[in-house]
Amino acid sequence: MLLEKFQQVIRTQLRLAPGDRVVLGVSGGADSLCLLDLFARSGQPVLVAHLNHRLRPEAGQETQFVAGLARERGLPFTSREEDVAAYALQERLSIEDAARRLRYRFLFETARDHGAAAVAVAHQADDQVETVLMHLLRGSGLAGLAGMAYVTTNPAWDPEIPLLRPLLGFWRDEIEAFLRDRGITTFVEDESNRDTAYARNRIRHEIIPFLEARYPGVKERIHRLAGLAGEDEALLREITGQAWAGLLVDERDRRLILHMPGLRGQPAGIQRRLLREVYRRLTGSLLELDASDVQRALDFVQSGSRSGKLDWTAGLRLQLEGEQLWAFAPGADSGLPDWLQLHSPEELTLQVPGRIDLRAGWRLAAQIEEPPEGDLAAASEGGLHAWLDADCLTMPLVVRARRRGDRFQPLGMAEGSVKVSDFFTNQKLPRPARDTWPLVTAGEQIVWIPGFRPAHPVRVTPATRRVLHLWAARDAEE
Repeated sequence: MLLEKFQQVIRTQLRLAPGDRVVLGVSGGADSLCLLDLFARSGQPVLVAHLNHRLRPEAGQETQFVAGLARERGLPFTSREEDVAAYALQERLSIEDAARRLRYRFLFETARDHGAAAVAVAHQADDQVETVLMHLLRGSGLAGLAGMAYVTTNPAWDPEIPLLRPLLGFWRDEIEAFLRDRGITTFVEDESNRDTAYARNRIRHEIIPFLEARYPGVKERIHRLAGLAGEDEALLREITGQAWAGLLVDERDRRLILHMPGLRGQPAGIQRRLLREVYRRLTGSLLELDASDVQRALDFVQSGSRSGKLDWTAGLRLQLEGEQLWAFAPGADSGLPDWLQLHSPEELTLQVPGRIDLRAGWRLAAQIEEPPEGDLAAASEGGLHAWLDADCLTMPLVVRARRRGDRFQPLGMAEGSVKVSDFFTNQKLPRPARDTWPLVTAGEQIVWIPGFRPAHPVRVTPATRRVLHLWAARDAEE
């Protein structure tokens, strides 16, 4: 009966194709053994993965126990050891959070290495009720009331590989009865699961029994609430995803940038969800943010200021830069380590042929050569190459930072010009990058803004006789 129910979950909730390989996170506890046995009997290709947290003396034996279970069923097995306690100290995390982060990092790295379609863990219905209550007690919104989903994708782990929770509709009593029927009576019991110093354990061993004694069936009602809230949450998540796609300016190197006017123009409820998404992407955590933390960030965003900083939560930092909101993960560099930047605003002469060094291994180079065949715009590789009419240029070429009042006539603008400051704004170049972004000039004219466009008056035309090739590259690309 339980196997049939599980196979239905695979088809309707997880939507796995018959040949999709799944990495199973198996701790050796009762729930994970049930997950392992059900997947093994379902015929779905799986890889059993176990993380040794090195938190208990018997951890090595537990690894061997899980390896033996996989071997008995003819399933591939992999494991890893991590010093969770040291990682928690280093990153200033609780042991629970540190273990969670290292576990998911291991599982998703394993999935990528083995070409798996998904990662699956053994959270079940009782876990769902505990999670909803934890969120409720922290003052969560709708996302917290929805609890955990059958399928979750977290870009901090992997932008495409989902996390599956096939047992969310199975109660602990059902799972234990299934294991007894299958003759599976030996499994790992973590003594820390009984320690009521942990919030989840207090909810499990004290609060839920108290509620059940006075309101029989309360667990089923909370579980049903999570399902209903999850349906609404899915719709709002889709709306939030569309808003996110329109607001995201850049995301890399453990930091991201959002367009502030667009963010402030969203309804307050969507703004809160977008800020939770910032938290989720930069921490990789599935824990629901406290309402007070979300409100602090919302107040910061809605302040109307064009500058300012906020030390937010979990080591995250928020920074207002004009029309952009910058968000940094703990330890992320607040500077511009990989962007085109001058070492200083000082002017540099670019000889032809010749080259000059910039920050972070970047360099600008110039030489006279034949233009490439075909579309020059397509050959520009995102604005890193430019071809100019050499006879239209006043030598020498000078590379400098922007100045007050600078104007630029970008390629395609047949008449007039725009302020360089407006051009940068239109291109959504982050404000901290603008003051030392290199501009290539000839005489008083800006002839190329690397990474963007050459100037229209010096473009290559059918009448061009000599072509100057300018390009920007990093050391590894030379």
